[in-house]
Amino acid sequence: MRIDLSNIQNETVLHEQLAARLGFPNFYGKNWDAFWDSITGLVELPAQIKFTGTDSFKANLPASYIQLHKCFEDLMNEYPEIKCGVSWE
Repeated sequence: MRIDLSNIQNETVLHEQLAARLGFPNFYGKNWDAFWDSITGLVELPAQIKFTGTDSFKANLPASYIQLHKCFEDLMNEYPEIKCGVSWE
């Protein structure tokens, strides 16, 4: 799965795009705690996620880039049974 982050200008839009692309439930809270809950058990993640446009995303929303990256690092460390490879381009 490819998720383009190049045009993300705020965290609300980021969470809306992540929710739509990853199939989060309608009650998704559009915050990092809800994101964590979703990726660790509410949805089945694809085998591979390729985030593109990460340079512009990181420049526009550096704290959100760090948080998104950390969530997937923590996922791999804490839930190795969830097989979801992530790449950043």
